[in-house]
Amino acid sequence: MDLSSLLKPAAVRVIGHATSKKRLFQDLAEVAHSVCGLDASEAVDALQERESLGPTGVGHGVALPHARIDGLDQVVGVFLRLEKPLDFDAVDRQPVDLVFALFAPKDSGVEHLKALASVSRRMRDPATCVKLRANNDPAALHAVLTEARSSQAA
Repeated sequence: MDLSSLLKPAAVRVIGHATSKKRLFQDLAEVAHSVCGLDASEAVDALQERESLGPTGVGHGVALPHARIDGLDQVVGVFLRLEKPLDFDAVDRQPVDLVFALFAPKDSGVEHLKALASVSRRMRDPATCVKLRANNDPAALHAVLTEARSSQAA
């Protein structure tokens, strides 16, 4: 799945810091509201409900919160780079500074999973994370996240 179909340039932001996981979810929901028209409070509730099943901090400073939302017609993403990392209860107990959230339609079974797998692959790439951490410009961050992968076959 092509990340450029999930992530609009306006959905990429750099923020100073979030004071808590709940505040981070509010920031994500506000961006999703402004870019995609999602109901912000519904988005926060859905993110918190999913997080209650287990933390979405996947390690190495990366979190992939995700939720299913009524009324969406496609999977959409929001990316935040935090200038000050946040304790996120990640699997490796490291604070998080790269957050790629996904919001999917309630009934989006396989599309949601494909999107999550694509985002996960991109965010597991150490070179991508280095580039993301080295940039403060949302347009440059969007370019790093959505650039086509070159073939690594030899």
